[in-house]
Amino acid sequence: MSDEQQVAPDPMIEFNALQAVISALQPLSPEAQQRIVDSTVTFLRLSGPRGTPTRSQASSESGISSRDRSPSYSADTAMSPKDFLIEKQPRTDVERMACLAYYLTHYRETPHFKTLDLSQLNTEAAQPKFANAANTTNNAVKRGYLVQSTKGQRQLGAAGERFVLALPDRDAARVAMASARPRRRANRQKQNDGGDNSKE
Repeated sequence: MSDEQQVAPDPMIEFNALQAVISALQPLSPEAQQRIVDSTVTFLRLSGPRGTPTRSQASSESGISSRDRSPSYSADTAMSPKDFLIEKQPRTDVERMACLAYYLTHYRETPHFKTLDLSQLNTEAAQPKFANAANTTNNAVKRGYLVQSTKGQRQLGAAGERFVLALPDRDAARVAMASARPRRRANRQKQNDGGDNSKE
């Protein structure tokens, strides 16, 4: 593609494309996922991650089988919780809780969970213990990362899913959260009502 044809990247378009690819690949086996990724890379004439050759090319050159190498993206459902958190790089306890919730949902097939489940996964991931796991979970709900589920359980919210999926790209994660939580309309409506909160 020539310089004239290049367009400035849109973080939201890239995020939606990544989400679509991962959602399509997740039901498949790791071998099928890799075949599709390799075929896509070959079809689009792309290089591997960070300019490295594709896994199939590297395997043929080094004689190492594909199973001896692990993919560097979150579509690998065999990724440990420790490696997942290292990849996502959460900066706060609330962000770490959201990442743990994402891992339980997509890697352990546990869409509904309690705070204890998140704490146990946090220990398995060799992460620092939460000072107050219950408060951190409640804060994650307030921020929109988690939402209430049945029987006192929680589940990953749409905003939390977009946020974690975009990590470690902080800009894309910020855009994802902003698009998932439209608050300006509510504020404008309050102003139009004259600030009277007694009527709904």
